[in-house]
Amino acid sequence: MTELVSSIAANVIEKLGSLAYQEISLAWGTASDLKKLEDTMSTIQAVLLDAEEKQAENHQLRVWLERLKAVFHDAVDVVDEFECEDLRRQVVKTYGSTGRKVCRFFSFSNPLAFGFKMGHRVKKIRERLDLIAKDRDQFHLKVRHDEKHIVHRETHSFVCDSDAIGRAYDKQKIIDLLMQPGDDGNVSVIPIVGIGGMGKTTLAQSVYNDKMVKIRFYPRVWVCVSVDFNVKKLAKEILKSAGGVISESMSMNEVQASLQSILEKNRFFIVLDDVWNEDRNKWIAMKNLLTEGGQGSKILVTTRSQKVASMMASGPFHHIKANVIEKLGSLAYQEISLAKSWMANGLLQKSNNSNQELEDIGFQYIKELLSRSFFQEVQDHGVFLTFKMHDLLHDLSLYVGQNDYCLIENTHSTSNFEKARHVSILDHNLGVDAMRDFLHKLSDNLRIIIFSCKECTYDEHDFITINESLMETCISRFKYLRVLDLKFSRLEVVPSLISTLKHLRYLDLRGNKKIKRLPNSICNLQNLETLMLAGCEDLEELPRDIRKMISLRYLWITTKQTHLPANGIEYMCSLRNLVFIGCPRLLHFPEGIQRLTALHRLEFTYCESLTSLPRGMKHLTALEILGIWDCEKLILMEGDDYPMRLRRLTIGFLPKLVSLPRGLIPSANTLQFLAIYHCGNLAKLPQWPPNLSLLPKLDILNCPKLLSLPKRMDRRTVLKD
Repeated sequence: MTELVSSIAANVIEKLGSLAYQEISLAWGTASDLKKLEDTMSTIQAVLLDAEEKQAENHQLRVWLERLKAVFHDAVDVVDEFECEDLRRQVVKTYGSTGRKVCRFFSFSNPLAFGFKMGHRVKKIRERLDLIAKDRDQFHLKVRHDEKHIVHRETHSFVCDSDAIGRAYDKQKIIDLLMQPGDDGNVSVIPIVGIGGMGKTTLAQSVYNDKMVKIRFYPRVWVCVSVDFNVKKLAKEILKSAGGVISESMSMNEVQASLQSILEKNRFFIVLDDVWNEDRNKWIAMKNLLTEGGQGSKILVTTRSQKVASMMASGPFHHIKANVIEKLGSLAYQEISLAKSWMANGLLQKSNNSNQELEDIGFQYIKELLSRSFFQEVQDHGVFLTFKMHDLLHDLSLYVGQNDYCLIENTHSTSNFEKARHVSILDHNLGVDAMRDFLHKLSDNLRIIIFSCKECTYDEHDFITINESLMETCISRFKYLRVLDLKFSRLEVVPSLISTLKHLRYLDLRGNKKIKRLPNSICNLQNLETLMLAGCEDLEELPRDIRKMISLRYLWITTKQTHLPANGIEYMCSLRNLVFIGCPRLLHFPEGIQRLTALHRLEFTYCESLTSLPRGMKHLTALEILGIWDCEKLILMEGDDYPMRLRRLTIGFLPKLVSLPRGLIPSANTLQFLAIYHCGNLAKLPQWPPNLSLLPKLDILNCPKLLSLPKRMDRRTVLKD
């Protein structure tokens, strides 16, 4: 929990210290108040690391941290208020007011009135922080440097038979690998890869103590590596475990000589348990000490990281999966849905002097989690990934967030929800009145509310019923919402009151088939980053002032429109992800797509009337993902008006496609995934140049007229699948 408090504080302090906020605070006359708030928060933040270690043994300290977290959340809202007003004024200056009367925003239109109001709120937060800061003295907290805390494990080679139940198959597979003779006397490395808690160490212990292994290998050595991959230290531990004599004063040369004299010509077996090291040079230095063994010597490695396994061995790997006892969780997530949620909650922060987009930072975190096997059953769908969370991680997440998160799965839930800031309602049996009563019991400071079916299906029985009145209750109660998820909720009307959710970052209306219109007031949500309208099959048109949503990054659209209005989407310069899905009447995209210089992904799916791609795509220098699916009238014209640096290109169900345009050839330098499905008339691919060097995966399915691949395709040594 403390790490969460610290991250909230760091986020606010970073913003308050930025040049942009200094300018904003001067404009509103609140510079002095905000500087004092920053100083107070910095003082408290300095002792949070010490509090983290002490809270487990001190109930009062945990209570103190809960109070602190509540104030920090309120500070986030205040800081966010300045951003909201600054964005609103930018929009009014550029496009004029979306509302009919300026008097509706009177308190915000007057800089003096706004500055006075916000100065008062900042002062109240500072007073609360001062009181909490005084109470910290009773805990004798010390200022600590922000060091990376890592838990060091100690493991051993002994195993209880009952611990290895359900692993007979895994054990035999590894023993079979150990019994293979090896290549030309080289020491073989066999990694066991899997997430924490899956039993990698137990499996290695069972193998280590197997009778056949004891007979075949001598010496047998067990070393727990953990995070400290110190080559000399590990070499001495191996030497000691193998029966050698060590001393503190031994030089590296002496350690190496002694180790080689013991291992020389012996068929040894070494287990390196719990390896985290990703430094290839350290591993090479370690392996060079172990080259003198007899033919068939083996090193068994356990690690959570696929990256570590790939660095230490060329294969084969043994991926440990859930047995009859341990089952994987069933919640599947898309990598892009996930990154957007992190963004909406302010959990992604740029490092100093970083120009990275927050989405890219989010994807890096996801890739890191994937590489360490925190997620499993990964499937690459070309334009997105899906994966599953392990039960252990799911349970841990619920434990860490128990005071902030509430999951309502049935009407008899007894969860403590009065102080929750994140609420998911999955009970389909709750009526509208019961749900309204429940909403009134929640905290006004709710950040996330998800009305959702348990799985995203199109079965009407899985939908939750939400009407306009319930929506108005939700909007009026929770002014600080960051995420509002209403997918598959049978909603018919989105109330104009939604414009008051000025802190909202994420709005999901997917699958609400009866929504005909969105109120134009929705365009007042200038902080909104994600708007999901996919599956809104009855939506007649987009709001006329949609271009005023200047922060929108992700926009998924289903509409019955034949033409998108000019001066609309093509002016939304923050867009990174634009998807048209299920737009059967859409004929073309308006002129001006070249203005979308930040666009990273563009997709047209089930757009049966679309005849051509938008003109000016060659100017989309950031576009890396292009998907075109089931657009039966679409013709890919020749010419050079195509993106120049695509990473992923997926094409499917295009009956008029005869050949891929040569205009796609410049992407040969960057293309990493190419998929062509169900194009019955496709007969020719371009003659890609020799530098199609980054393409590891090529999918071609049901293209019966495509009789051959381009020449020299067999020379693409990177191509794996």
